[in-house]
Amino acid sequence: MNLPQTPSFRLDGKRALVTGASSGIGLACAVALAEAGAEVTCVARREGPLEEAVSQIRAHGWDAYSRVCDIADLDAQAELFDVPFDVVVNAAGMARHTPALATTAADYDAVMNVNVRAAYFLSTNAARALEAAGKGGSIIHISSQMGHVGGPDRAVYCSSKHAIEGMTKAMALEFGPSGIRVNTVCPTFIRTPLTEATFADPERFAWITENIALGRVGELSDMMGAVLFLATPASALVTGTSLKVDGGWTAR
Repeated sequence: MNLPQTPSFRLDGKRALVTGASSGIGLACAVALAEAGAEVTCVARREGPLEEAVSQIRAHGWDAYSRVCDIADLDAQAELFDVPFDVVVNAAGMARHTPALATTAADYDAVMNVNVRAAYFLSTNAARALEAAGKGGSIIHISSQMGHVGGPDRAVYCSSKHAIEGMTKAMALEFGPSGIRVNTVCPTFIRTPLTEATFADPERFAWITENIALGRVGELSDMMGAVLFLATPASALVTGTSLKVDGGWTAR
């Protein structure tokens, strides 16, 4: 009897691109892919933190390169795809949390330009380059549990993440015949430098942990395994869906 073979969780010989890679979730994704053997192009707006991040990845003997780019600049974004990438992880994002009645047009546009518009064209640029090369690939958007539920003071943010979920489903159907998979990872509150202020507020921290069935906030390592799964052959039949790394938040 021939036993079934476990698919590979390696990315040797693959080329990956990660946006928002200078810190937080984006950096964690870049590390996970590089450690798995991929050549990773790290993209971010801030050159200093980006170069420091790439330097640290290289110090571990992994392949990483930097490209300074604001992905909301669509012309600059398109130039990233002078080569096809087997894996594209979009971890760039923006949040401006206010009550819906206090939302300004400027805040709305800023969030939507990064979270939806830039993500949309990042997907099409990635898919176009892969199709031109006759290759399949994996496109992964870092969405949010707020792409499946609502949250206080988060009407704009929730709108943007719900849009990403719908976009992912539609693009998965279109790109599927070319062997290109499109998925999202939907985290709960993850411990990063940007969330420390929220966690430092006892009232907010209590609200957060009370809504997470596992009783703890997320760590960057929780995201790394999820992204690696969706990037590798281990998820070869997974497309058009979301992987919720939310500790059970959306199960309620």
